[in-house]
Amino acid sequence: MSAEALQVAKAYRHLLKAVKNHVAKEEAKRHFRDYVTEEFRNNGRLSDLSAIQQKIKLVRDYTFLLNSVHHHKATGIYTSLHSPKDRLGDEQLSRNEE
Repeated sequence: MSAEALQVAKAYRHLLKAVKNHVAKEEAKRHFRDYVTEEFRNNGRLSDLSAIQQKIKLVRDYTFLLNSVHHHKATGIYTSLHSPKDRLGDEQLSRNEE
């Protein structure tokens, strides 16, 4: 197996693992997994080394994106973006009640 083939297999495996772990709904997970598999099969006949490296980079970037979004959601970064406004509104309400 060539070095490029090993890189492709590793990137494919990591992307499927990210889909399995981070895509919530089962039907969406199945749809996305089927799409990824189809894309890898369609691009399996690429012979241009630069095109192969570009596709591998795209897969790695998308895997990183899936993992990062999940991490940010898990740490509550998205909800904390809205909390200062909510706190400000609560403070104004409490002042108005006094």
